[in-house]
Amino acid sequence: MNNLLTESFERIMGRYPGEVQGESGSFSPDHSRDNMGMEIFFKQVAKVEAQIENITILHSKLQASNEECKQVTKASAMKEIKVRMEKDVEEVTKLAYKAKTDLEQLDRDNLANRQKPGCEKGTAVDRSRTSMTVALKKRLNDRISQFQVLRQSIRDEYREVVERRVYTVTGTLPDEDTIDQLIETGDSEHIFSNAIQGYGRGQIVETFAEIQERRNAVLELEQRLQDLQQMFLDMAVLVEAQGDMIDDIEAQVTKAVDHVQRGTETLKQAKKTQKNTRKYMCIAIIILLIVIIVAIFGILKGAGKSV
Repeated sequence: MNNLLTESFERIMGRYPGEVQGESGSFSPDHSRDNMGMEIFFKQVAKVEAQIENITILHSKLQASNEECKQVTKASAMKEIKVRMEKDVEEVTKLAYKAKTDLEQLDRDNLANRQKPGCEKGTAVDRSRTSMTVALKKRLNDRISQFQVLRQSIRDEYREVVERRVYTVTGTLPDEDTIDQLIETGDSEHIFSNAIQGYGRGQIVETFAEIQERRNAVLELEQRLQDLQQMFLDMAVLVEAQGDMIDDIEAQVTKAVDHVQRGTETLKQAKKTQKNTRKYMCIAIIILLIVIIVAIFGILKGAGKSV
């Protein structure tokens, strides 16, 4: 499926890669890309590709922000990163929704395009449109899946940071239940009660604030990324089903390409053989004529001497 976009134009024009123009009779020269609806289709494809690229860029930004969170120790800095990440996730959601909507429109356009002559179901045009649309869906779905990996990474790293903060303040490595309770409730004061008595509330209040701000950020980001995943559950199922169909089409197309190429070579060899056969036949005829002429000349010469 990787070569769908690069090979689509030749298929749309009624030939497969490796064929010489004019060897395939699938489409007449009058079937241009424009009257088959491909000019508009390619513009729509380019639009969705740009949206997916922007989503990829935002994913990289969120990864960088998450790495930055690991080094933050102040609530104010954590809040600043939180606001930035929430803005990026919101932008991802808008782009993803728009890309999904555009792809759904492409599906409807593909069905409508089958009504045009030469674009019926199963034709080169229809196969190319369907293959390219499914390929875009798969790319978008893969990008969205990366955000779920990021969501889990954010949660795991949050747990590690909280564990380090507790150890730094209390001097004791917390057990799993303590970390779970702190993550679940956000109530860290009772955990740090001994530290408060020993050092005073003022010295560790910044740690309280930073842990609370980090928790708020993680919960908000988790929810937004979860909503993003829910938005694409139906597409994930559809992509899996259509992907198997496209893989089968690609296998059939590959076989067809091989058959076409072998057929082309066979025709070339047949033409060469036919040309050589004609050449040898002409030589044989000429030799035969020479023999006949010589024989006739010999007979006439013998007849002249006998007279």
